[in-house]
Amino acid sequence: MDMAFLGDLLTSVADRGRALIGFERFAGRNRPIDRLCEDLLSGRGEASGMALAQAVLNAWEGLDRDGRRAFFSMLQERFGPDRERLGKAIEAYRKEPSTAAIAALHFASEPRRQELLRRLNLAPDGTHVLVRMREALFEAMEAEPELKAVDSDFRHLFGSWFNRGFLVLRRIDWRSPANVLEKIIRYEAVHEIQGWDDLRRRLEPADRRCFAFFHPQLVDEPLIFVEVALTSAIPHSIGELLSGEREVLSAQAATTAVFYSISNCQEGLRGISFGNFLIKQVAEDLKRELPGLDTFVTLSPVPGFARWLDGIIADPGDFHLSNEERSELARPASETGLLDDPAKARRDKLLGQMAAQYLLRARTASGRVIDPVARFHLGNGARLERINVGGNLSARGLREAHGVMVNYRYDLDDIETNHEAFATRNTVVASSGVRKLLRPAAS
Repeated sequence: MDMAFLGDLLTSVADRGRALIGFERFAGRNRPIDRLCEDLLSGRGEASGMALAQAVLNAWEGLDRDGRRAFFSMLQERFGPDRERLGKAIEAYRKEPSTAAIAALHFASEPRRQELLRRLNLAPDGTHVLVRMREALFEAMEAEPELKAVDSDFRHLFGSWFNRGFLVLRRIDWRSPANVLEKIIRYEAVHEIQGWDDLRRRLEPADRRCFAFFHPQLVDEPLIFVEVALTSAIPHSIGELLSGEREVLSAQAATTAVFYSISNCQEGLRGISFGNFLIKQVAEDLKRELPGLDTFVTLSPVPGFARWLDGIIADPGDFHLSNEERSELARPASETGLLDDPAKARRDKLLGQMAAQYLLRARTASGRVIDPVARFHLGNGARLERINVGGNLSARGLREAHGVMVNYRYDLDDIETNHEAFATRNTVVASSGVRKLLRPAAS
C-alpha cells in the first residue's frame, strides 16, 4: 500500500474522530495533558482514540523543557501498574498458580504508560513524534535518573515496533530523493561528508554503494545506513577509500566489500539494534549481485583507544613499558609528523602492540571488551583481522585513536561460531597476525 495514501487515510480517520468527540473540548487550552492521557486510556472508539492521541501529542510538542520533564515524571508516577489490579492478581496466583493466573499477573504488572504509548502511536505521524519524545527523555534522565523506568517502556515497545521484520532495506544512490540525500550528509557520524560533491563521490561511482534501513511509519527517514567501497584488496587507511584522486574500479572486478561507515540516524532509537541485521543483509545482497566478491571487511575506528592508552601511560601496571616508550606514547600527535623514518617505524610498532593489547585483552570492570565498535562487530560474529597504524590521520582519528583503524572480517560461514565464542565466553576471535602483536605480560 502506498504510504502517502495510508497517511492520508489515518489523518481522515483522526479528523472524523475530532468531529465525534468535539475535538476543541479535549484540545482546549484548559484541558491539561494528564487529563487527555487519562481520556485516551479510557477505552473510546478507534476514531476518537486517534483524535485524542493527536491531541496529546500536539500538547506535548507545545511543552518547553521543564514541561516535558514534568510530563515524563507524570508518566512515571501516575501511569505505572494499576496497583489494585496487580494486588488482586498476586493473590489469585498465590491461591492457584494456574496458566490463567500467570497471564493475569503478567497483564496486571504492565505499566499503564505502555498502553498509553501504544495508543499515542495510533495518531498520524505518532511513531515519529514518539521517537523524538524519547530523545527528550534522554535529556530529562540526566537530571532525573529514576526516569529510566519510563525509558525501559519506550525501549520495550520500540524493540517490537522496529523489529527487523518491519524494516525495509533500500539502496541510496545519487538518484535518490534530495531530502534523503540531505539526511545522509547530516547523519554521517564516522567520516564527515564535506558537502554535495563529496557525497557524490561516495554514491555515484561504480565501486561505491550505500544502503539504509527504513520503517514504513518513518517515510524517507533512514534509521541506519552503511557506506560500502568495492575494492581489490583489504584497505589499510580511510584516505585511500575517500581520495578524490583514486582510480575507480569496475564493480565486476571487485573482490572485496569494505563497510567503512555505519551511522545511526535516530537518536530516539538508541539501544535498538539494527546494525547487525544491516551488515549481514547487505553482504548477502552484494554477494548475489556480484558473485566475484569473496571478502567482506570493515575499516573501523577505535574510539576508546587513546583514552585507554592515557591510563596505561600514567600507570603501566603489568606492561613492560620503558620510560622511553611511555614518553613516545605520550608524544602529542602534532609532533609525530616531524619524526624521521626509523623513529616513526618504532612508534608505529609500539602503537600496533598497544592496540592489540587494548582490543584483545583490555576489559571493563564487568569483564566486557572496552571498545564499543569492537563489541559491536565481534558480537555480530566478525573476526579481528588487522590493525592499521596510520589508518586515519584526521584530527578526530588522531585524537581518539592515535590514527589507528581496524579491519573486522565477516566470513559468512564463520559468523555464528564467532558470535557464540564472543557471547558465551567473551572470546575475541582474531587473526594470527593480530595475535603476534601482543606484548608479553610482566612477570
